[in-house]
Amino acid sequence: MPIPESAPRNRWLGAVRILLAGGVLAVIAHAYLLVVAAGDPNPFDYFGYFTNLTGVLTCGALLTSGAIQLSGRPEPNGLTLARGVAVACMLIVGVVYNVLVPGTGSAPPWVSAILHIAFPALVLLDWLVFAPSAPPRWRELWAILPYPLLWLAVVLVRGATDGWVPYGFLLPERGPASLLVHIAGLLAALLVAGALVWAAARVAVPRHRSDPQNRPAASR
Repeated sequence: MPIPESAPRNRWLGAVRILLAGGVLAVIAHAYLLVVAAGDPNPFDYFGYFTNLTGVLTCGALLTSGAIQLSGRPEPNGLTLARGVAVACMLIVGVVYNVLVPGTGSAPPWVSAILHIAFPALVLLDWLVFAPSAPPRWRELWAILPYPLLWLAVVLVRGATDGWVPYGFLLPERGPASLLVHIAGLLAALLVAGALVWAAARVAVPRHRSDPQNRPAASR
């Protein structure tokens, strides 16, 4: 069987995704060790931050995708969907930090720059330039919500029990009305980000039409 012309490109892309994910995981681990050295070894606190947890999960998706690309196999639709969700969540990480709460983190400035600016930008660039040949279906947009909802549920339970929340707008003492407004705003922003990510994948689909894995039904 002849090797597809796209195989060398896919393997190169897979290697880049693995290197990117490995580098970001190293940054996250380094920042966690700094927190441990400062006297807060609780991983549930550190990874309770949406930025840190989303960064780890996004790296996991990139590592898996990279390994599949290196093997020469097509990316499963479920993994493409997971990467789309990760891109949307990373957009929220970048926008919220840089627009709404700039400079409020306790991590070193270079760590914040990587996690809140460079990584979201590179993940988005990867999605735009190397868009999946079979983008997520519009009816799958709901997949944006389960992870943030689970994160919010855990954070709210912790806030009500041990008083710890990663962000001030989730403090229980702000009252139910304030919590509902902020949660609704966050979920709405995630859906908007997801819609943009879904649409962006379709703009770049024509360059991949020669891919035998392309699926016309993806736009439904």
